[in-house]
Amino acid sequence: MNPADEILDIVDAHDRVVDRRPRGEAYALGLRHRCVFIQARDTAGRLFVHRRTATKLVFPSLYDMFVGGVVGAGESYDGAALREAEEELGVTGLAQPEFLFKFLYDDGAGRSWWSAVYEVRCELPVRPQVEEVQWHAFLPEEEVEQRLGAWEWVPDGLAAYERLRAFRVGR
Repeated sequence: MNPADEILDIVDAHDRVVDRRPRGEAYALGLRHRCVFIQARDTAGRLFVHRRTATKLVFPSLYDMFVGGVVGAGESYDGAALREAEEELGVTGLAQPEFLFKFLYDDGAGRSWWSAVYEVRCELPVRPQVEEVQWHAFLPEEEVEQRLGAWEWVPDGLAAYERLRAFRVGR
């Protein structure tokens, strides 16, 4: 199936479903939907970082420190988190990612989605989807921090990363 044809739940400012539309239409019209962000770490605690392919519908060729994507119509955040993590990392049998928090991402320019943030440990060898991931590596968090100003990152991932840092400090 073409990703633009995937059906998404359209939600309001309180994350209540108000409609269902194809992904391409939701993006084109700036309709609020749901996404999951999963921070994957290897056994050494390093973060999975990747560069998106140039063919992605949103934020092509940018770097990201999360795997994830849209939540399909009728799908739970938890279900989408596991599905997306396994798809993007190219693994099966991953543990259920741990839910941390949810926030409303809004770039002020017509892109808005409810964003559920998760974390998972991946002890399996990764084989990312070539359609989704152009480059990948597990990097120490200090290196990710150093590259924040040097690489062009997906803006929603940066927003999630900043919130995740604040969340961890507040624990």
